[in-house]
Amino acid sequence: MNAPLALDRAATARGVMADRCVTLDITRLLRRVGYATPTGIDRVELAYARALLALPTARFEAALPGLGRLGYARAALARLIARVEQGWAAGASPGIDRVAAAWAGLRAPARSAAGSIRLIVSHQHLDRLDQAATRHGERLCVYLHDAIPAQFPEYARPGGADRHRRRLRNAARFADAILVNSHATARAIEPYLAEAGRQPPVMVAPLGIEPHWAARPQMPSADPPYFLCLGTIEPRKNHLLLLHIWRAMAQRSPETMPRLILAGRRGWENEQVIDLLDRCPALQGHVVEAGRIGDAELARLIAGARAVLMSSFAEGFGLPVAEALALGVPVIASDLPALRETGGHVPDYLDPLDGPGWIAAVQDHARTDSSMRAAQLDRMRDWSAPRWDAHFAQVFAFLEAL
Repeated sequence: MNAPLALDRAATARGVMADRCVTLDITRLLRRVGYATPTGIDRVELAYARALLALPTARFEAALPGLGRLGYARAALARLIARVEQGWAAGASPGIDRVAAAWAGLRAPARSAAGSIRLIVSHQHLDRLDQAATRHGERLCVYLHDAIPAQFPEYARPGGADRHRRRLRNAARFADAILVNSHATARAIEPYLAEAGRQPPVMVAPLGIEPHWAARPQMPSADPPYFLCLGTIEPRKNHLLLLHIWRAMAQRSPETMPRLILAGRRGWENEQVIDLLDRCPALQGHVVEAGRIGDAELARLIAGARAVLMSSFAEGFGLPVAEALALGVPVIASDLPALRETGGHVPDYLDPLDGPGWIAAVQDHARTDSSMRAAQLDRMRDWSAPRWDAHFAQVFAFLEAL
């Protein structure tokens, strides 16, 4: 962990929340410890665990089927965080020792005091919240990352839309406060608050990025140049548009076209995309699946790209946009409110259905004399990366006021 940032977090915690007891639910972190690479929500829960360790009164617990809520030892959590961060950086499959160490920290929960705060920052078990979600006068604060499965059920896994609607309704009914990552997400959850007839305070707290994303590794120019798309291969991410663009370019001028690298696992409901990846001769050698990769390799891939592409139909925040811009790499993104909140005026924004516009933008950015890329690099000078210490300064002040 970056030492100055750790000191900032510790100072913030001591200064604002010195007398408040916060219990962080780390259920998702324990369940995901066996994975080699994180999702965006995994990163958020880890960041909260790390920040709250700086608060002497903070507690940690997990809710496990058949066992209920169990406490988690602070010293064990500090060791676990270090192991998880190291594993994520390398993208290495965890050994049995890391998994065993994760569960070794469980213990009987401490009794909650009146006025303490229970904090759930993943969507883990929000669909099962009820009036017993808090105890002994606790106040409940949840972090909602998006409303996408409820808004766009066509992009969700089977049953995912109904499950997410339950999460949103339960948050509206039982939470005393709600955190969200963007104004776009705040607007998206408004109908569920209205349906519940409650108006718990909602605060927009944009996510931070880790310091290593600003390290800007020096990368030689790739030959051929490449573009990078980050994220699980799922319908919402609109990989189909990119694959059709690359097939069209391959049919016109295969000798001079750039490559497309896809960083992320194969997800669900992707028959057309998988067929193109596996069976389209025109894409062979021009589109590369990198799969799941560690943070160190991912930073190098981003740094060497002509641009990061984010052609999604819907987003709650857009972490890859922030990560790319922090590394000084241009972004071509769908024109979505959440992505504009994250990227500001810097990226080149396009309609996610504008195939000709995307082809023109990719071909322009691929050139060494690209005017679009030069203009975006110039705009990037005014952009500041979102920081976790700023995030927690906001959040702790918000929780203090509950």
